[in-house]
Amino acid sequence: MHVLYSRLLLPTLKEVPADAEVVSHKLMLRAGMIRKLAAGIYSYLPLAQRTLQKLKTIIREEMNRAGGQEVVLPAVQPAEIWVESKRWDFYGKELLRFKDRHSRDFCLGPTHEEVITDLVRREVRSYRQLPLLLYQIQTKFRDEIRPRFGVMRSREFLMKDAYSFDCTEAGAESSYRDMYEAYSRIFERCGLEFRAVEADTGTIGGSFSHEFMVLADSGEDTIIYCDACGYAANQEKAEIQAPPSAQAEESLQERKAVATPGQRTVEEVTGFLGVSSQKLIKTLIFSTDRGPVAALVRGDHEINEIKLRNMLGASEIALADDAVVEEVTSAPRGFAGPVGLSVKIYADNGLIGAVNMVTGGNEKDVHFINVNTPRDFTVTQYADLRQAGAGDPCGRCGGSLNIRKGIEVGHIFKLGTKYSEALHATYLDEQGKEQLIIMGCYGIGVGRTVAAAIEQSHDKDGIIFPKSLTPFHAYILPISLKDEPVHTAAFSLYAQLTERGMDVLLDDRDERPGIKFKDADLIGVPLRITVGMKTLAEEKVEVRERKTGKVELVRLNDTADYVRDYYKE
Repeated sequence: MHVLYSRLLLPTLKEVPADAEVVSHKLMLRAGMIRKLAAGIYSYLPLAQRTLQKLKTIIREEMNRAGGQEVVLPAVQPAEIWVESKRWDFYGKELLRFKDRHSRDFCLGPTHEEVITDLVRREVRSYRQLPLLLYQIQTKFRDEIRPRFGVMRSREFLMKDAYSFDCTEAGAESSYRDMYEAYSRIFERCGLEFRAVEADTGTIGGSFSHEFMVLADSGEDTIIYCDACGYAANQEKAEIQAPPSAQAEESLQERKAVATPGQRTVEEVTGFLGVSSQKLIKTLIFSTDRGPVAALVRGDHEINEIKLRNMLGASEIALADDAVVEEVTSAPRGFAGPVGLSVKIYADNGLIGAVNMVTGGNEKDVHFINVNTPRDFTVTQYADLRQAGAGDPCGRCGGSLNIRKGIEVGHIFKLGTKYSEALHATYLDEQGKEQLIIMGCYGIGVGRTVAAAIEQSHDKDGIIFPKSLTPFHAYILPISLKDEPVHTAAFSLYAQLTERGMDVLLDDRDERPGIKFKDADLIGVPLRITVGMKTLAEEKVEVRERKTGKVELVRLNDTADYVRDYYKE
């Protein structure tokens, strides 16, 4: 579709907005793609909408190719089905709740597991109606405690969510693999560098999941991967190989209490005692829905709360407040240790075989040295409880793990019967016996994917859109439309490209060429076609590729074919 710049709502900005932190937020504001209405709530302007439509087309084509059927589900959801799934209270404050005029409880949908399960349980009766794959592209709302990074982490956002329904575990596994492949094709077609990684299932639930991460230094998520075996996971999920059993190289020493006045942190205690952080045990007290527990990691390691939660099978877990810490340890925060504790103690595998360690003394301004297990305390269970990092041994092959930053743009889940059991979504099998439907869930952050593409592809001058997501295929920039040959050539080329089905933006503004060039770079259209008297004297125009900066002089009569062929590559 052809568009004249003068008729397009495209309010570009010269200056970087003060509240914008990441590149995509800055550039989407400067390029006139979005405008903020309230915290975490944005209007998408025409340029952004054109890009979103390109992405939605790719998503729809691949979802339909995988056998999906598009639906539209209500954004407003009654509390009853959330109570039925037991997530009305569990989901937390991100669930925006409200009452209608009859005082009935509702929420704005942050996700649609309950709604889609309710629909299917009403309409599916027989195994003959399965498998089934339903999807939608719809606005969601999550009341983020700290919305930031523009559309990267907003409260209102556009999402593609899909749900599979199968009779058997084998069928559910096949649906999951189909979606894995469909997602891979989607992000490949978007021109993104990405990696699929194993991930925690979070509030959605289920037994297994993969996140699709766009690789970018600005990403909030940390990806752990192994080049040796191909294993990849979100840092929350990444597995570390347990150290081999070994005989202690040093003899056990007598445990002693030492005064450590005012020394609370790992750095303070180890500096005061003149020991390595590897010789210290951090004792962390957690409050859970099953009561307080103690978790131990080596001083140079960090606890992974998600691993701990999953190991405990807990619904809720958080670092204990000062009052609970003092109740459990009889000491203020910073002096907790495992000796003499009455709560269960869980230790990271990195502490297996550790001898003569430093711990808190469970007394203010006191630490123990030469602490050993099982002599001084008993570990309830050893497990992989720490954050993985670069150089750690891979949990699958023992190879060295690597680390990268990424932006989550997609997430697929094996839900099993979590929702079908809670909402009694069943079918009759071939013998007429009632069986629970096996489900999967598959989401893509649509606006977030556009932002991730910008994070991955930009320069100091602005956005560099991938070919498949560009709002326009070509940006025609006449140096001066007051020159009749320039006017004629620009509009002729405009018409030719349009006839070939290309999306074209013609900059017909009465502005200085320098301003037009800067806006063209900022907007990031892959091809800029400059029409000026100098090149027209040779019956040519200047074509510049935004990504590489490569400039070619192309015959005017060949330019439309040049652009068409560029997008066929």
